[in-house]
Formats: sequence, structure tokens, C-alpha cells
Amino acid sequence: MHFRLLALFALLAAILSSACTAREEARREGCQIKVGIVFDIGGKNDRSFNAAAWDGVKRAEKDLPICLYDVEPGNPTSIEPAMRAFAEKNFDLIIGVGFAQGPIMQSVATDYPNIKFAIVDGVIFEADGKTPKQNVASLVFREHEGSYLVGMIAASKSKTGVLGFLGGMDIPLIHRFNKGYEEGAKAVNPGIQIVSNYVGVNDHAWNNPAKGKELALAQIQKGADVIFTAAGNSGLGAFDAVEQYGVNSSGEANKFVIGVDSNQNAVKPGFVLTSMVKRVDNAVYDAVQETLENRFVGGFHVFGLDKDGVAYAMDKNNEKLIPGDVILRVEAAKKEIIGGGIKVTDAMAN
Repeated sequence: MHFRLLALFALLAAILSSACTAREEARREGCQIKVGIVFDIGGKNDRSFNAAAWDGVKRAEKDLPICLYDVEPGNPTSIEPAMRAFAEKNFDLIIGVGFAQGPIMQSVATDYPNIKFAIVDGVIFEADGKTPKQNVASLVFREHEGSYLVGMIAASKSKTGVLGFLGGMDIPLIHRFNKGYEEGAKAVNPGIQIVSNYVGVNDHAWNNPAKGKELALAQIQKGADVIFTAAGNSGLGAFDAVEQYGVNSSGEANKFVIGVDSNQNAVKPGFVLTSMVKRVDNAVYDAVQETLENRFVGGFHVFGLDKDGVAYAMDKNNEKLIPGDVILRVEAAKKEIIGGGIKVTDAMAN
């Protein structure tokens, strides 16, 4: 009897597996374009930047007749072979996640001029270094605008007058987050202090949560009670750091973190003040849809507050942490930024 049950379970498993395979094959047979996405070394489950891109292409796969393939390189040297493999197979759209893939995509897109590419946070030019490459959609964001708003929220919440900023790689792109955050905070409290640190100077800076936690704890020791992290997977260390300080007698966290890229409010509920969301998901979804509908256009695609390309996240996890009057002030600033009344410094342009 025991063996017959085992045989039955094995048969059921085989049938289910075959059914799933058949459904997958049927879905792939019905697709009209092939889309490949190459993540950075943080991987698609980093709950941040890569995860947002993954959400976007998965939504596109659900809504649109596409075949989706993905690669998580694990190390920087595996990115180019993955991208070239997609190109060799004549994919319709190849997406690269992260500015670090810029030089690689520059080379591959030049070698395959008839294939469409999109890069998140990168800008790809023709050989003259000035003209945007026409087979590459460069998806860029005004991170400084969203960072300004979360800086206002952080300064409004801080009791110590000291804030932390934890960046991943020490590069101009992340300086953009830092500067916007600082300007937003000082709009609320001109005397506020910002303690800034970066995890490193190479690609590994995005995937070192232990170092992120170490730096966040050091910032807290210097008085920081709200830390904004723009460090990919490394930023998760700051979430652990603020949680380590627990809650006060009223049940509210003693220290807070601000998430980035994706809505990270639910990562450590109650300890996450808000998240500076970049709608990478919408940007990659649009690139896929435009490719499918023969509307693909190379060059710059810029997403700021005006297009809801950046925002601060509010949900059930943090709605009790931010008073209504703070939200009103932040929303007023948002309108002023969109209207040009507030000019947030773009650290990449200086």
C-alpha cells in the first residue's frame, strides 16, 4: 500500500509538472516579442532597485504577449556574456539594470544596432559622446527631487537634529540622493546636521549589508535618529541597525530608516519612516510596451515628480508615523518643485 501511494504521488507530480510545462510552452508560443533583462549583482530579490525592475517586467509578462527571460549575473564579469547571449538570439528588447552596465551596453548596442536596448540609470551615447544612441532607451530619474521630500519628512521627525545618509557606491548618481535629502532637510531645519557615509567604491558596495549595518550604527552613535539609505542590498543593514534600538514606552521606534527605489515600508514595519520610490517598474514596463507596439524611441526618458517617476511612499505601515501637517507641507513643496518655484540641486550636473 505504501509503495502504491508513493507511485501515485510520483504520477501526480509528473502530471502537474507536464501541465505546467505545457502551459509555459503554450504561453511562449503565443508571445510576439522576446525580452531579456540582466540584473546587477544585487539580484532581483534585493527588495530595492533590481526588485523594482523585476516587478515591472513581470507585470509586462502578465499583461502583454511577451516571452521574458532574466539573468542574475552574481558577479560583474558575467554581465556582458549574458547581454551578448540575448543579442545573439535576436531578442527584441534587452534591459540592463544599473548605471554600471553602461560601458557594457555601449559596446553591445554598438555591435547589434538593429536590436533595441534599455538601461535603467544609464545614458548611452553614439561615438561622438554627445548624441544619444538611437537603439537604446536611457531611463533616468530625478532622484534629487524625491530625496528632497523625504529629507523634509526626516527633519520633521528627528528629535536629535542629526540625520544619516547611507550611500552604496561613492558616485555622482548617489551624491544626487544625498544632496537632495540634505536640501529638503534644511528647508525644514536649517541647522540640521547630515552624517554621510558610502559603503564602497566598486560594484560590491551594493551587496554588503554587514557593512551597511556597521556604518548605520556608527551614524546612530553620532546622534542620527533617521537614516536614508541609497545603497541597494547593502542598505538592508541599516534596517537591522535601527531595529536594534527598539521602541520607546509609547511603542514607537527610537530610530528610523528611509527606504529607497521600491516601497520598503514593510521590510521592518514601524521602523521605516517612508521610502523614496523610483518607479523603475513603470519605466521598464513602458519600454516593453513601446517595443511591442513599435513605438520604441531611443535617447533620454526622464522620470521626475511631474511624471510620478519618483515619490515618497505612504501606506498602512507608516501612516501613523508622519503627522498630517507634515504631509501637507511636503505636498506643497512637491507642487513648487514641479512648478519650478523650488530648484533642487542636481549633484550630477555640478
